Formats: sequence, C-alpha cells, structure tokens
Amino acid sequence: MSRSQLQDRKYEIIVVGGGHAGCEASLAASRLGCKTLLLTMNLDTIAFMSCNPAVGGLAKGQLVKEIDALGGEMGKNTDATAIQFRRLNMAKGAAVRSSRAQVDRQAYRLKMKEVLEKQENLELKQALVEEILVDENKVAGVKTSIGEKFCAQAVIITPGTFLNGLIHIGLTNFPAGRMGDSPAIKLSDNLKQLGFRIGRFKTGTCPRLDGKTIDFSKLKIQQGDDIPFPFSFTTKQVTRFQLPCYITYTNSKTHQIIREGLDRSPLYTGIIKGTGVRYCPSIEDKVMKFPERERHQIFLEPEGVNTPEVYPNGLATSLPIDIQFRMLRSIEGLEKVEIMRPGYAIEHDYVDPTELQPTLETKLIKNLYFCGQINGTTGYEEAAAQGLIGGINAVLKIKNRPPFILDRSEAYIGVLIDDLVTKGTKEPYRMFTSRAEYRLILREDNVDLRLTEKAYGIGLIGEMRYQEVESKKRAIENELARLKEAKIFPDSKTNEKFSELGWVALRSPVSLAELLRRPGVSYSDLKFFDKRSGEVPLEVSEQAEIQIRYEGYIKHQEQEIEKFKKLENRKIPAEIDYQEIVGLSNEVREKLSKMRPDSLGRASRISGVTPAAIAILMVHMKRMGR
Repeated sequence: MSRSQLQDRKYEIIVVGGGHAGCEASLAASRLGCKTLLLTMNLDTIAFMSCNPAVGGLAKGQLVKEIDALGGEMGKNTDATAIQFRRLNMAKGAAVRSSRAQVDRQAYRLKMKEVLEKQENLELKQALVEEILVDENKVAGVKTSIGEKFCAQAVIITPGTFLNGLIHIGLTNFPAGRMGDSPAIKLSDNLKQLGFRIGRFKTGTCPRLDGKTIDFSKLKIQQGDDIPFPFSFTTKQVTRFQLPCYITYTNSKTHQIIREGLDRSPLYTGIIKGTGVRYCPSIEDKVMKFPERERHQIFLEPEGVNTPEVYPNGLATSLPIDIQFRMLRSIEGLEKVEIMRPGYAIEHDYVDPTELQPTLETKLIKNLYFCGQINGTTGYEEAAAQGLIGGINAVLKIKNRPPFILDRSEAYIGVLIDDLVTKGTKEPYRMFTSRAEYRLILREDNVDLRLTEKAYGIGLIGEMRYQEVESKKRAIENELARLKEAKIFPDSKTNEKFSELGWVALRSPVSLAELLRRPGVSYSDLKFFDKRSGEVPLEVSEQAEIQIRYEGYIKHQEQEIEKFKKLENRKIPAEIDYQEIVGLSNEVREKLSKMRPDSLGRASRISGVTPAAIAILMVHMKRMGR
C-alpha cells in the first residue's frame, strides 16, 4: 500500500460498534467537524433493536429527550418510525411522567443507517475490530480481524452485548453477540491484556411470535394516545399510522410448565454465571421469586407495519424451546401460536465503569472512550446517551477544548454517568426516576429549556433552533408574569361558573396563578374566565401550569441544588496524595486512591466515604491552597 493510501486511513475519531451508542457517538463526532470512521461487524444491522422494539419508558423517555435537546438522533428517528406513542404516569406528578413509543424495528434500523450514510465527515466500514492499538499509554487506532489498521487521535468502543457474548437456550449454549451474529471475543481478550477489570453480566430477550397464529379477539386491546406526543422538539406533528398493542396474562398452568422445565434452565442449573438484570427478570425468575402471584401481565407488541412478528413483552426466557412452546400455548389468545424466533439469555463481558473519567474517557489509556453496555448498563436509551457524551468529549479532547460534563442537577444523563463512574455497578444498570434526586427539576417537559443552550455552545445545534427555544423561554416567563397579575373577581357570573365546575365559590379577588394552584383546576379551565388563556400555545401553557403548581417544591429543590453545587464545584487536585492525609481511614484512602474523584461532590458519593472523611479532605485541600 502506498504512502498516500496509508494517509487516507487516518481519522480523527474511530467508533467501534454500530449499535445505539455507536450511532450517537459517530454522529456527534462528525457533526462537530471531525473526520470520523464507524466500524461495525455488519452494516445491515446498524441500530438494530436486539430486544423489544420500543424507545423510552419511565426515566428512559427523559434520556431520549435529553439526547434530542443535545443534538442527538434517537428522538428524531423514533418519531419517524414509531407505530404507537404513549405518555406514561400522566395521572401522577410531572416529575415522573415519561414518554414511550413502539417503533417499526426494520424501519428504525434503515432510517438510522440512512442518516449515518448521508452524514458529512463520517465513513462507514464493515469490519471486526480485535485489537486496540496503544502508543505510550495513548490510543493510536484499531486493528481488524483481517489485519487492517486504522489510525485515529481518539477511539470510542461501543460493543454492546457482543463482547465475548454467549447465548443460552436451555442447556444449549454457543458464542454470539446476539442471535445470528458472531461475538467479539478477541477484543475482550485485548481489553484484559491492556489491564482493564472485566466482569460478566447476563441479559435476555423474549421469543418472537407469528401474529397470524394469535387470536387477538380474546385479548384486551391497548391503543396509543389519541394525540401522539413526539420525542424530538423538532418534530411538529406525527403523521405515521399507529398500531395497537394487546394484553394477556400467564396463569397457573403456565407457571407449572415453567417449573417443570427448570431442570433444563441454564439460569437454575447454574450454567449462567453472569449477574442478570434485577428490574427486567425472566419469566422463570418471576414465577420462582413471586410464587404468590397467580398471573403476570404480557404485552403483545407489534414489530412493525409490514410484518406479522409480535414481541411478547414480559416473557423473556432462556428455557428450552419445547418448554417455551408449551408455556406460550398455555396463555389465553396464544393457544395455537407459533414461535418465529426463540427467546434466549446472553452473557457478555463489561468493564468496571469506575475505570472511567466523567467524560467516559478511560483512566488507563488516554483518548480511549467506552460507551454503552461495555460500562455495565442495559437499554438502548442508556447506551445512546453515553454514546452522545463520549462522542462530544472525544472531539473536545482532541481540539483542546474543555470537557462536556453534565452533573446530577442538570440531566438524567448526568445521573447515569455519575452513578457509573463514581459508584460502579454490580448488576446491569438501568435508569429510573428514583435515581434522580432532583427529578422535579429534571422533568421530561423542560428538557429543551435545560439543555439547548449547552448544545448550542458545543456546536451540535444551529442558530435557528437555539433562537426558537429562547423565544419559548421568553413566552413562558411572560405568561407566568401575566397569570400572577391577572385577577378574577367574585361576581355572580364568576361564581355561577365556579358552581358549575364544582368549585368552592370565590369570596375575594384571586390571581389566575392562585386559581391554578387550587386542587382540580387545570390551565384549560382558565379560558372560562380569561380569553387570552385559550390562545396560549400548549408548550407554553404546560410549562406555566407546572411551574405555578409546583412553585414551592421547585424553589426548595433549587436550594438543595445550590448546596450540591458547592461540593461539586470544589475540584480535587489531580496530584493529591491520599496516603499522606492524616485522619482518613485505610478504607477511605484506598477507595479515593483507586477512584481518583475530580470533585468533593463526587468523592462524597463513593460508597464508604463518610461526611467526616469529606470534612478532613476539605481541611487538607485548604492547607494546599485549594
């Protein structure tokens, strides 16, 4: 190969893996102006959904919207290919509401592939990466299974479940990244050789059913929302045809069949060694761990518009195929069902995420980034969020710009990454609203208001979108001020309407904001007393209602965030020697030396590091002049 050809094989950034993390990482890097190469084992399975064909859900919906506000692609791609939209927890408080969408599995994959192929500064190549090239403790590129070498200033590894993947169906097991795809075994070996601490996790998926053999007439139908609520703030309207899902249940016969098959279950015979997903257990786990439950709910989700394949959400299993078959046929509506693809469990390697900086750069090798399930997470959304942050920070690093780090008070993405790099994980990590202590501030509805300016500062969104959000902010501020000033008075006509609505009569004038704080009063009710309320755009009125209704709680949480920021902004010197700090226990010294937290806030969240230890550390830093 000539010198000029070798020069052409040099890139600024290489992304390894074409799953959800790899897609967001490569798009972020290329959109920020870096010459980027995406290497994946199969170009036809880019952004393929290995498990259920859905995006979002509780807390995961917040992640998708944050990805969108930061200039990522997942939300847009979901809106373009979704076949059912639902907003969850709408009867509950604003802090825990989340969006979820069923998508057309094949349409999602093809749409994302199209976006990647059309992206400027981005090249796609099919290759199996087996080795990370390192030069003097700094990444230099990668080497493939056929001996190709690609050089880069930064490398982002996003292998998903392919890292030394092993599939289990009953007592049969075989190496695979997912059903039908080869694993990345040598890359896992290479990571061990480089000195990374490797662990083993297990996840699983459901059998896929032939919808032509399901009796839907016996089942309860579950429609999506009447008015689809898109994920992306740039999607003005959803026009795609929507499909229903269906609900059925397991029963005592189903449970008996499952118990009869446990002697051939890789999970219950001890063949599977990896730790499974606590909050997404297999059906055999549900039956054995909750024997008092007479039935378990199953959602039958369509895989797409032009396929009969159905995903039975809630029936993840690694039982033998004959037990899967009998189990399914014992369920109402599935008496004659045929299996198109069997359910299975998959074990895969992961790297201890405490070996990462908050930027997702590894501590061991400079300019090497890990994103997605390699960090011990589970879920498309968690992977995509990491990929976006990894891609951004890889660019900022090689351009000598400050890193982009979201803290716990700014985004669910900040919570996700902080949990991983500070606390690590002993089981596959999944995002929940309960993990976010400032969730009333980090709502799904205000993501664009929180993060668009940050994305604009990085360069991932343009001037027009930024100005749209700024205009929205001003409109909300103006409406909040108007609602606090505008009053209604206790005349006969007003109280007659109050009585009609079932409200307590007015005795003195109240502002519209005070009225809105009353239980049972919504913003849409204001139009009966205030003509202008009926003319306010939904995105503005929704924000006004939430901010007024939860004003006291929001102020309290903002005060908590101020306290949090004081510790978070106290940076710990990189050169600090914890062994010389008098008063720290050996355990605390060991943990701080191993984790090397970058701030007092992050140090305080390390398991075993006490408030007293933080106080000692603060005194020591003061003596250092910090």
